Amino acid sequence: MCRNIRTLFNFDPPATDEEIHAASLQFVRKISGFTRPSKINTEPFERAVDEVSKIATDLLAELVTSAPTKDREVEAAKARARAAKRFA
Repeated sequence: MCRNIRTLFNFDPPATDEEIHAASLQFVRKISGFTRPSKINTEPFERAVDEVSKIATDLLAELVTSAPTKDREVEAAKARARAAKRFA
């Protein structure tokens, strides 16, 4: 489940709200054990996703690094190459 959570810091262009939300959703799914919560648990589940998204957004905005920013396309190509090697 957590394979979908990717590093979001220090990329050009920066992480989008949708990417942060997707990572937050995967995190909450992992710790709750629910892929889709029951009707009674939907509200707290969605609230947790929203709160984790807000905290992650704040974290990404405040982090500082001296490392050069990573290019999304280059990193995606590296990931595809690793996957091709692993699953060939």
